[in-house]
Amino acid sequence: MTEAETGKVTVRVWSDYVCPFCMLAEGPLHEATHDLDAAIEWMPFELRPHPTPTLRPEDEYLPAVWARSVYPMARRLGVDITLPTVSPQPYTRLAFEGYQYAAEHGRAAQYTPRVLRAFFQENQDIGRVDVLAGLAAELGLDPARFTEALESGTYARAHQEALRTAQKHRISVVPTIIVGERHRLEGVPAAADIRRAVLDAQAELAIARGAACGTDGC
Repeated sequence: MTEAETGKVTVRVWSDYVCPFCMLAEGPLHEATHDLDAAIEWMPFELRPHPTPTLRPEDEYLPAVWARSVYPMARRLGVDITLPTVSPQPYTRLAFEGYQYAAEHGRAAQYTPRVLRAFFQENQDIGRVDVLAGLAAELGLDPARFTEALESGTYARAHQEALRTAQKHRISVVPTIIVGERHRLEGVPAAADIRRAVLDAQAELAIARGAACGTDGC
């Protein structure tokens, strides 16, 4: 259903499971929307799709970025997060196909935060099907059917369609947050900025619905 039909603003969050800033954005998102009529929808974006080489934590780049940006922000937000030692970092296509399975079975909202915690707090290799199946089981999903779906590529087409949606919206960095149809925030915004965008989108939605009712006589 569309926003006009539900009356609820959608907050779409493009993320990748190997992006620490995507995990750091979770707190401000929930702080900003916990008492508002808004739906958070996690959207897939692969920072380094196969065959692009993924990063290695033992190289200079990742430790430098974490020391300069990730750890200071995490301390400020009160988030427990650690640079994973999984090397090289996993590709995330399978994890995103798992997201499509979770979404079809009513666990979309729980799946993405769980995978982020598995990587950044538990040092789990989220590129492995057995690891992802274990996480799915924790969410009440059938691990055998989940594994079969990933191994057979059942959700490959759905994931590719999701990536095309990211291209349509010109997503190039994560997290990118689009509130409603036109309010766009990149990086880890303050909760106040997200909340302001949601309230503005709610006002715009109310005006649009009122105009439609005036036209249709509802």
